[in-house]
Amino acid sequence: MTQPDLQTTYLGLALKNPLIASASPLSRRVSTARQLEDAGAAAIVMYSLFEEQITHESHQLDHYLSHGTDTYAEALSYFPDLDHYNVGPDRYLEHLARLKEAVSIPVIGSLNGVSSGGWIEYARLIEQAGADALELNIYYLPTDLFLSSTDLEEVYVQLVRDIRAIVQLPIAVKLSPFFSALPQFARRLVEAGADGLVLFNRFYQPDFDLENLAVVPNLELSTSHELRLPLRWIALLYGRIQTDFALTSGVHSAQDVLKAMMAGANVAMMASTLLANGVDQLTYILAGIQLWMEEHEYSSLDLMRGSMSQQAVAEPAAFERANYMRVLDSFGAH
Repeated sequence: MTQPDLQTTYLGLALKNPLIASASPLSRRVSTARQLEDAGAAAIVMYSLFEEQITHESHQLDHYLSHGTDTYAEALSYFPDLDHYNVGPDRYLEHLARLKEAVSIPVIGSLNGVSSGGWIEYARLIEQAGADALELNIYYLPTDLFLSSTDLEEVYVQLVRDIRAIVQLPIAVKLSPFFSALPQFARRLVEAGADGLVLFNRFYQPDFDLENLAVVPNLELSTSHELRLPLRWIALLYGRIQTDFALTSGVHSAQDVLKAMMAGANVAMMASTLLANGVDQLTYILAGIQLWMEEHEYSSLDLMRGSMSQQAVAEPAAFERANYMRVLDSFGAH
């Protein structure tokens, strides 16, 4: 049997395989980006440019960081000083241009926030800097007792519309799973101009320090157990919404990637396993995918994509509540 074809497409980009390095500190250094490419990454998502960096001066943001403001869970009290993790807007654009010069694989820009504001201009500038696509990492923690879910979703949809109107870049929207009617919301985002959906984001929750009575950041890397949530939802949405899907959160092994493809994903994004085990983990995962496909006689990813989605399996109710009692009963059987 010839070597399996691992090529895929995502956001209109032709990729050599489905492995994408997701937004993380790994993209901070040009040398690391080159290592990611050499190890097998088919594309790189840059670390996020946060809305707070666009709308505030650096010293103001540093003040908020040190005082634990939690308006945006991924942006404020969850990261240290910008010098240790991120850079300001102008330096972000400069770094994006350097990455594009250094690697031959696609580089995807990332914006993190919730309001249009400076996003519109920086989306345009990210496009001008040479990004191959743009990932909108939208997150707002709704603490207002009078803000309805309908109003919040409209903010997200309008943001996609606004950015779609001013850039030609392919746009992916990275979502959290915390929406009451996710399929309808996903459909609206695609209708507003999203070319792809990234399921799901991980937001780092604070912990309590009982000795010092303080709220503290708490970063934990993902595990493969977290794969099940995005796996389920991509399997439910595949074939019903005409868009590209990226599965993220919990991708650590070749088996995880294969499951993502069978659910209906175009690509699998990963960061935690690369941070924990090094970028060479990409090489091992690719080898594992090829070996499994050879053993099971799959000549390409296209042959397996969506084969375990809800519309393709014999028991589609297994994805929904109808299987709830059976799952509970299975525990007693063991």
